[in-house]
Amino acid sequence: MQAVPMDQLRNIVVTGHSGTGKTMLCESFALCMGVINRLGSIEEGTTLSDYAADETERMHSLNTSLIHGVWNEKKINIIDTPGLLDFHGDVKSAMRVADTVLITVNAATGVEVGTDTVWEYTREYYKPTMFVLTKLDADRADYDTTIDALRDHFGSQVTPIQFPAEEGLGHHILIDVLLMKQLEFNPDKPDSMVVSEIPDLYRKKAEELHQQLVEAVAETDEELMNHFFEVGTLTEDELRAGIKSALITRTFFPVFCTSPLHLIGSERLLNAIVNICPSPIERGPEHAFCSVMNDEKLLPPDPDGATIAFIFKTMSEPRVGEISYIRVYSGHVESGHELIDVQTGQLEKLGQVYTMLGQKKIPVDKLLAGDIGMVVKLKNSHTNDTLADKGVDCRISPIIFPEPVLSSAIVPVTQGDEEKISAGLHHLHEEDPSFAIEHDVEFNQTILKTLGETHLDIIISRLRNKFNVQVEVAPVRIPYRETIRMSASAQGKFKKQSGGRGQYGDVWVRIEPLERDSGFEFASEVVGGVVPTRYIPAVEKGLRESITEGSLAGYPVVDLKAVVYDGSHHPVDSSEYAFKIAASMAFKAAIEKAKPLILEPIYSLTVQTPEQFTGEIVGDISSKRGRILGMDTETRFQVIKALIPQASLSTFHHALTRLTQSRARYNYTFSHYEEAPVEVANQLIAEKATKQ
Repeated sequence: MQAVPMDQLRNIVVTGHSGTGKTMLCESFALCMGVINRLGSIEEGTTLSDYAADETERMHSLNTSLIHGVWNEKKINIIDTPGLLDFHGDVKSAMRVADTVLITVNAATGVEVGTDTVWEYTREYYKPTMFVLTKLDADRADYDTTIDALRDHFGSQVTPIQFPAEEGLGHHILIDVLLMKQLEFNPDKPDSMVVSEIPDLYRKKAEELHQQLVEAVAETDEELMNHFFEVGTLTEDELRAGIKSALITRTFFPVFCTSPLHLIGSERLLNAIVNICPSPIERGPEHAFCSVMNDEKLLPPDPDGATIAFIFKTMSEPRVGEISYIRVYSGHVESGHELIDVQTGQLEKLGQVYTMLGQKKIPVDKLLAGDIGMVVKLKNSHTNDTLADKGVDCRISPIIFPEPVLSSAIVPVTQGDEEKISAGLHHLHEEDPSFAIEHDVEFNQTILKTLGETHLDIIISRLRNKFNVQVEVAPVRIPYRETIRMSASAQGKFKKQSGGRGQYGDVWVRIEPLERDSGFEFASEVVGGVVPTRYIPAVEKGLRESITEGSLAGYPVVDLKAVVYDGSHHPVDSSEYAFKIAASMAFKAAIEKAKPLILEPIYSLTVQTPEQFTGEIVGDISSKRGRILGMDTETRFQVIKALIPQASLSTFHHALTRLTQSRARYNYTFSHYEEAPVEVANQLIAEKATKQ
């Protein structure tokens, strides 16, 4: 396949809520472009995009996939993305490198949580965006209600380009108000679009929507607006040019109609992609960071410039190894090309360069600036890395992945598999940076932070299938702490005589409470040499070892000061060991008199939710011993700020998902420790007793 110049390229990402027909829309594009000769089936696992075993098993897209084809002499790169919120790391990585975003919206269910979420991503990346209504042939399809919802959520700049002559079962005719023509499709047959005049039945509505379209486009450009006032309308070519310009500046968001399962509207949408979606050169410069000056500058798309390519997705395939999806922003890439990973400075020699058709790799001579493809077996470069010619110090600004919020501990089913788990998670994290791996040293737990339960299930499944290691999910242990309410003193005397030299150490220790989060302090008030100076470090060591396990439930003791102030010694039998043991004895005796208590970790919680769920969320937080700090309004959302015990976070995740149908988002950070309620403390004390 020959290299494609920038003006002949269109880079499209298809995204939206789960179940809105993204994969079938991509499938219908592929059929119309002649890439395949019949539509695949999600149920049968035969689509181009969903080819991985876990995708066909679950009948959901779980990974980014790339297909391409040629339409009207233009190469269209189409990136299909998952709809499940748990896999929006892939959505953000794909959107990062696309030039236009198609957001699919199910005409039977309207605007859903995934619609809102991907819209926020388009704003973050400032991407040209079009809406595509799907499933207009469904029994409950409602075009007008869906258009109203889109405008309510995303503003008056959402403008229909088409409307269905009839929706629901049997739908196959669209009225196009840009062309001002009727488009009739023969369901299930590609290349069947028949263009004709709009019947009288639909002409009035078409003229009204056409006028709205003309006015909306004219408002995005002063020159067009002046021309509109002079002439009273805009030609089709002027409208196309105006729409393309407004797409780039995000001042216009057109709505197209399809029923991809029956190829209705797909051919027309391909025409629109070619005619109004910007090419990489029209889209303009890309933001890059200069790693020397650490400032931001614009990187123009120049095929004759230095090579700069960005890895937006890494995957591992059996018998192939690691594959890296790249977008070329400047220059070109070709097989044998030696490039530097800008982040690490390491050399990477490219193997064969490919374009992708689902899982099928098609070798190419080279990829020019603006194009998207894949290379295999890079040694050390992964997602978010920039590959460039030697001497180039600019890197493409990285993908900022959604923050994982669900923490789960995993343990091996088979003892001794810890290293295999670690290696497997490392490889999976290179493929999917949207989950985090933490090791809790205190409890020796491996903790995964994921975007949700399905995300966790898939990671565990891939550990089993790819790396032959099985794990189970365990509760994340909470790092409770113990402290004291009052000062107390006690003596610790260690005296042992068993023939020969004995052991003798004697200290008086006073413990005092400190302010919360102060940790531990040690001091000596010994005078007169009753405890020789050389033994004071041993006393401190004994105390520091003692605070690792409190008297109530065995958790570390914090926020106290320990002072050694008296004692005695033996000129022969005293030793560092004896004074260390004596200090430990004194501490254990003193803490019993200091009214010990248990502390629990408290987190700051921020929830962003549609207003209708506010009451239920506040109630749930309160039921989990949380405290509401306040509420603010942010665009269409209510922002709830609260404090909540760490022990309640995992159940809060499940409750929030259930209460809001996943429409709310949240994040949390550690805040402080505070006294645990009596019932919690008693439970922890009882658990310790059962283990003894």
